Amino acid sequence: RADGMLHELAPSLALGLSRIPMQRRPGPTDLIALGHVMRRIARAKPDVVHGHGAKGGLYVRLAPNARRAVRVYTPHGGSLLFSNDSVAGKIYLATERLLMPRGDLYLFESQFSANTFERKIGHPPGLVRIVHNGVTRAEFEHVQPAPDATDLIFVGELRKLKGVDLLIDAVARLRGEGRNITATLIGDGPDAAIFRAQVERLNLSSAMRFRPAMPAREAQAQGRVMVMPSRMESLPYVVREAAASAKPLIAARVGGIPEIYGPLAGNLVPPDDVPELAAAIRSALDRPDTAAETAAKLRERVAASFRLESMVDGILAAYQAALASLQSAGRR
Repeated sequence: RADGMLHELAPSLALGLSRIPMQRRPGPTDLIALGHVMRRIARAKPDVVHGHGAKGGLYVRLAPNARRAVRVYTPHGGSLLFSNDSVAGKIYLATERLLMPRGDLYLFESQFSANTFERKIGHPPGLVRIVHNGVTRAEFEHVQPAPDATDLIFVGELRKLKGVDLLIDAVARLRGEGRNITATLIGDGPDAAIFRAQVERLNLSSAMRFRPAMPAREAQAQGRVMVMPSRMESLPYVVREAAASAKPLIAARVGGIPEIYGPLAGNLVPPDDVPELAAAIRSALDRPDTAAETAAKLRERVAASFRLESMVDGILAAYQAALASLQSAGRR
């Protein structure tokens, strides 16, 4: 899917497109990737070099030949998931502090990420902007459930951080009450085998099915109510995409999700709480009209505050401000 999307984009990219493998954890291959980034900067001579995520931000800020460009860093998960309670956390956060002066623009996708960065790492010396990621116009079209749609659907990476185990336990709890609830889990991840074993152990194989990753709107059609029981998030696209299509949604009150919900945040469920999650699922299935009404209100909220056009305008304005600052400092 990534190959296909990038192939479509390539003709529009004046500076070209190149890809190189990148490991999540630090390692010797980072030197290869950094060298690749430096060669791209040397050839393209860009006005802006934007590193997204902790590893991308590392390359941008370490590259010595990026100094004459605006060095932009968007922290997204990565280092922000760690704390000083572990050795790894101490190393990652200390590295972030050391690199912080080498960023010209810190572009956060949520207020939550900006607050977390400041609390764990510090206040960046460069420009700081918060620009919410947006969704396209096409995402606001309704998605009809497939003929074999289950009651519930989860879309995302299969890892404990996403709370998939909580959803499985909630389904087991509701089926224990005599409810014939079904669910589809879409995605893959490091804990997939653990979740499959949990489904087997709780005798839910006939009630829960696993599906591979697929395009968002195709995934939304696989269930009638989407459940996002995450233990931690930043500003998840899957929540905004579901909200844009007015898909009834149950989500945890974590990370930047309350920013998406705004005045509707009272509908969020507490994280890591199976009884509350089960109660929210029960309510959504028993009162579909109420769930649909809330989904319609959330759709209006996303349409007003999270459109792609607003995101593009906000990012370009931040780039221009950083460029002006760089020129006044005499670095260009």
